[in-house]
Formats: sequence, structure tokens, C-alpha cells
Amino acid sequence: MAFNQKFRKAKNELEKGGRPTSKRVESDVEMAETCPQCGLANPISQLWENLYECRCGYCFRITARQRIAYLADALSFTEMFAEIESKDPIRFPGYADKLEQNRNNSREPEAVITGLAEIGGHECALFVMEPYFMMGSMGAAVGEKITKLFEHALERSLPVLGCTVSGGARMQEGIISLMQMAKTSAAVKRHSDAGNLYVTLLTDPTTGGVTASFAMLGDILIAEPGATIGFAGARVVEQTVRKKLPRGFQKAEILQDHGFVDMIIPRSKQRQIIVSILAIHPARQRRAGEI
Repeated sequence: MAFNQKFRKAKNELEKGGRPTSKRVESDVEMAETCPQCGLANPISQLWENLYECRCGYCFRITARQRIAYLADALSFTEMFAEIESKDPIRFPGYADKLEQNRNNSREPEAVITGLAEIGGHECALFVMEPYFMMGSMGAAVGEKITKLFEHALERSLPVLGCTVSGGARMQEGIISLMQMAKTSAAVKRHSDAGNLYVTLLTDPTTGGVTASFAMLGDILIAEPGATIGFAGARVVEQTVRKKLPRGFQKAEILQDHGFVDMIIPRSKQRQIIVSILAIHPARQRRAGEI
């Protein structure tokens, strides 16, 4: 099925997948997005067909629902824990208004979507972070949803696929957001100790406390081409070590060269690779005939 047939029509500019660094060009034919990497003007209809991936391999940003529609089998995704939403635990100035604004702009209640799905007929637990909700930043609600998903996957011996995009821990929740790093990591460990599979798909950007916790704990780490993956920002690192950083620092390609990422897969081939991985590592209960 064509990419543009699987998604509902974008309801606002944020849902159309463009980045702040890209430029939209108007022509007599149709709108186009200019790739910030190669400068090619990609007609919108062509981008939909190509999974919002430029010919040069550059991956434009897409929403969590769009990614789920691409990865999961049609009508197989069942959302869980949607009722868990961020509060304002330390009464950070303006945070309540910011949450409401992001819910309206992204049309999502929180920065991660969690649930069960089938991918190529293989049942798995799935979480996908939403870039247009405070750049997928992790607060208490994000940590709780991901933790509960891993606990559910542990109970049913299901593999977990996590798609990450994040600016890190959410500063508006202070130490509470930082606590989610340990909380989610512990849930991943319990899931792993039981012999279950965890695959992460790292997209641009995956940074901060998310990188320092559940994002990099997968058994198999897949990255999109050119994705920024790291903890502190490049400028902070450069100022700390007082050295000029190499070109492409914190990009997926350098991380793969140094063994931090297992494979870099173009968006158009990600579903195929993930299906292959799940076929090798199916749900343990199904493989062992436990039920």
C-alpha cells in the first residue's frame, strides 16, 4: 500500500513532517520541501510516496502516528496507557500552558505513544516518541508509559520495539524527569533478564537523558541515516574538552564506526529489517509453546 494512502491528511503544518531547516517552495504544480542536505526540492506527493525520505537519503521528520502506520501491520496497533498525561509537579512557570499548547499543536496527549502491534505478523510491544510534543522530551508521564509497556511485555514475553526521538529529560519537571532514567532502565533490565528482545530505532535527534537511559539499552540498535545521537550537545562537549570536534560528531555514522550503533537503515527498508529481526526472535511464549 502506498505511503500516502496509509496516513490521514495532515491537519497542521507540524504534521507534514518538515524540519525548521528545510524550506517549502511553491510552484505552479504543487508544494515542495527543499532537502537541507542536498538542496533538492521534493514535491509533497513524492515525499509521501517515499516515506518522507529524500533521494539523497535524508529523512524528514514524521509524526509518531505516521511512523506507526508505516511500521505496524494495517489495523493491528492497539494503543495502551493513553490516559497517562503530564502534570505540573513542581509548578514550573508557564509549564501548564506549554503542555496545553503542545497537545493542541501535535494533537497528541503526550510525547510518546505506547501499545501492542503486529509487524509482519509478529506480535510485539511498541512505543514511538512524538517529535512535535516538546521534541519528545521525557517527563514523568513518558517514563511511566514506557515502564508500564515493558512490564506488560514482560508479563506476556513479548519483544519490544522502541522508536526514539527526544531532546532529553524535561527540565520543567526537574529531578522528577531525571528519575525516569533509572525507572525506565530498570524496566528494560527486568525485561531483558527474562530473555526478551528489545530493538531500538534511533531517529533524529535522540539526545540527553533518553540517550543515557532506555534509548541505548536495546539488544539491537538501528539508526536512521544522519541522525544526531548523543548526550550533551556538541557545543557543550567542545567547550568542556577544549578541542575541536570531528566533522559529523554525534551522527549515526560515527556512532556505528565506534560500535555504539549496530546498523544504519534507510527509512524505506526499516520495516523489512525489523520484520526479519522479529522473525528470528518471536514472542518467547509462542516459540516455547507456553500457551
